[in-house]
Amino acid sequence: MTTEATFASFVETADTAADSHPLDDPVRQSLHGHHAQFAQWAGRVARYDPTVAPFVGHPPELEGEDWEDLGRLVGPGGTVGLRGFDHQPPSGWTVVDQFGSVQMDGSALEVSVDASVELLGTRDVPEILALIERTKPGPFFPRTVEMGSYYGIRVDGRLVAMAGERLHPPGWTEISAVCTDGDFRGRGFGTTLIRAVAAGIRERGELPFLHAVQSNTNAIRLYESLGFVIRKRSMLTALQAPA
Repeated sequence: MTTEATFASFVETADTAADSHPLDDPVRQSLHGHHAQFAQWAGRVARYDPTVAPFVGHPPELEGEDWEDLGRLVGPGGTVGLRGFDHQPPSGWTVVDQFGSVQMDGSALEVSVDASVELLGTRDVPEILALIERTKPGPFFPRTVEMGSYYGIRVDGRLVAMAGERLHPPGWTEISAVCTDGDFRGRGFGTTLIRAVAAGIRERGELPFLHAVQSNTNAIRLYESLGFVIRKRSMLTALQAPA
């Protein structure tokens, strides 16, 4: 439950790091601001409404009370992803998976909007989810479209490519869900959509960024060719809470 004390705890934590950057803690920064309507807080730990996104924000160092709060948020046996967590979890918590990720800064990205790009909305969710299922770019739920603007490209009326906005810390917006149906790859749809999403971000006076799995070198090379630069590398650890 969100309370003034909870927000105060977050602000106090943030204020202790005067040199911190919004992208160092993008989930909590988003949930404290632009995405506050999706926030579920417990102490210093926060998560998105699970019908919207699976992400959890947490302080760099998790203490005993933080683990208790995290357990309450995800529930018995729930799974959670922690960024930058590289040590043994408390008793009862189980490491399910672990992989490297990169955070990329798109400040230098050139933006443009092609006539083939259309704005997607809630009416398009069934088609969006079908495309996500075919391409598997990452987690995407029925209400994920509420996090920001999503754009698509259709061929003969069929949605074959899309990209959109996800995390939204102050001054920045994440580009996410970049995907193209396998039958239509090689046509530059991904690049077209990335530039279109970034154009909307720039119009608000903000800057684009994104995340990629470290092993997805093809995607990282594409993003670098567009002007993205790797800002940070981190480990993402999936944990299961005690039953």
